Amino acid sequence: MSELAQVLRHVLPVDDPNVLVGHTSGDDAAVYRLTDDRALVVTADFFTPIVDDPYDFGRIAATNALSDIYAMGAKPLFVLNLVGFPRHLLTEGILDEIIRGASAVTSSVGVPTLGGHSIDDNEPKYGLVAIGEVDPTQMVTNASARAGDTLLLTKPIGSGVIATAIKSGEAPESVIKSAVDFMTQLNADAASIMVSNGVTAATDVTGFGLLGHLRGLMRASKTSAKLNADAVPVLPGAKMLAEAGHIPGGSKRNLADLASDVHFSPSIDEVTKILLADAQTSGGLLMSVPEERLKDVGDGLAKTSCTAAVIGRVVRGQAGAIEVI
Repeated sequence: MSELAQVLRHVLPVDDPNVLVGHTSGDDAAVYRLTDDRALVVTADFFTPIVDDPYDFGRIAATNALSDIYAMGAKPLFVLNLVGFPRHLLTEGILDEIIRGASAVTSSVGVPTLGGHSIDDNEPKYGLVAIGEVDPTQMVTNASARAGDTLLLTKPIGSGVIATAIKSGEAPESVIKSAVDFMTQLNADAASIMVSNGVTAATDVTGFGLLGHLRGLMRASKTSAKLNADAVPVLPGAKMLAEAGHIPGGSKRNLADLASDVHFSPSIDEVTKILLADAQTSGGLLMSVPEERLKDVGDGLAKTSCTAAVIGRVVRGQAGAIEVI
């Protein structure tokens, strides 16, 4: 049992027919039905700075929080700020820039900020509570993948490695810029294409890494996956920095936790294994796309700035098992 699973076992089960998605499924957000055709989608996410620029940190945090709403096929309605910040630095303008960056992202998609909560904290933290709405009949969860589906990823991986290199001052500016560009790319377009084409199984790729989130998708769907490592897009510079040893502790823990469920081909090197388990921030959508819908989804994503890489297939087998070739 993972550390998170050990903690969550203390959360009491919910017996309410209006709870469509709760904490037990490992989905991206909670979903509560209001009427037959309306449900609230709610998520919260916050973290410590992963880049030096406070404006970019705010942009990344907001994009990351909204991603959970988009991953459920929902439309964001409004957000609330979550702030932990040293009181003695409030006059320095740093928090102003963080919130300004977040507001630039949320306002770009017409999502208002309606308040929030702050505490005095020696280590800065920032994030959002995001509230969305979805038609329950169009809701996207992690439990609907079927054998024969194609696995499609909409952003490259490696942001955890790059963030670790930034903290040690070893990440080149060009690498940082590319990573920030992807981490501030909203999953709104990808989600719209996903929903309009009837894709009902997906998740976004964040702290558990690509393999961790893929395992969650396969476990919930009671299926297995075959992943083509060479087909997985990687952020520019991430492999070089991983080879130089800039590997987050969270990524190492992810890889260790996956040991019983993931079988790597002998040709897969250690750096590739780490990147596939790398703890991401504001990653892309990982969709399980039925074969008959793949062309339309691919064509739609090709018209956007999404990566839209085909990285593997869903197959029959032990729930949650992954073969990496």
